[in-house]
Amino acid sequence: MINKYRWYEKLGLYAAVAVFLAFILAPFLEAFLVSLRPLEAVFRSPYRIITEDMSFASYFNIWVTVPGLPRYIFNSLLISTAATLLALACIIPAAYSVSRFNYRGRDLVLGALLGVNMVGATVLIIPLYKLMLGLGLLNTYWAMIIPGAAFTVPVGIFLMRSYFMRVPKELEEAAYVDGASRLYTLWRVILPVAAPGIVVVAVTVFLSTYAQQFLFALTFNSKDELHPLPIGLFAFFGRERVVYNELMAASLVGILPVLIAYVFLQKYIVAGLTAGAVKE
Repeated sequence: MINKYRWYEKLGLYAAVAVFLAFILAPFLEAFLVSLRPLEAVFRSPYRIITEDMSFASYFNIWVTVPGLPRYIFNSLLISTAATLLALACIIPAAYSVSRFNYRGRDLVLGALLGVNMVGATVLIIPLYKLMLGLGLLNTYWAMIIPGAAFTVPVGIFLMRSYFMRVPKELEEAAYVDGASRLYTLWRVILPVAAPGIVVVAVTVFLSTYAQQFLFALTFNSKDELHPLPIGLFAFFGRERVVYNELMAASLVGILPVLIAYVFLQKYIVAGLTAGAVKE
């Protein structure tokens, strides 16, 4: 039986959590405060956290300063969603294969995936450009979707493999006795049980592809109507000044859809993260 925490242990635990949250939330809080200040007050000295001239004007001005902002946000969501679906289509069967079949070269495949995961996108950007050029995918959504999905597949396979290994093999054996095929068993038996894990992997892939769109969009796309949000934020960088308050407002608006999706999927994410924590 686990003993109850003493009062000073609880105090230390809460203090550690508070410090951790302060480091995590401080940049977002500062970005929000900057977005509320007038531009001339952003670098005002001495620094004051709350001032009397704060307002939400920047959140209304961003749509005028950058008329294409809604399009940029839509492109980011479209690219990340498509990349997530494409990555899951590769991750699920691959993870099921390495978790259930003991074939020759399986450990070599896992080691190769781990090695590929250590290579950053920046190292391969020139070969990827030549590949996209040869396939005729430059200046298309696919030029940003395919690389974004590819770089998340190795991590997704390792995550999904751990969830598949927690699914009892007796469920599959019972399905085989009833005459179900391997594909039918995966689709109708395994995936529903591993749904929390799939949600965790999908959220991980989505956040990764949402965050890494800048490099691929800057290299593989020159059409303004296809640019995602990270490239669209460059519109707030003028030749003579940077509109920091509107830049922060646009950044916060851009991550709002991700936060909303995370809140709605929170219970599935928690269920996926705690799956297998208790042995039955």
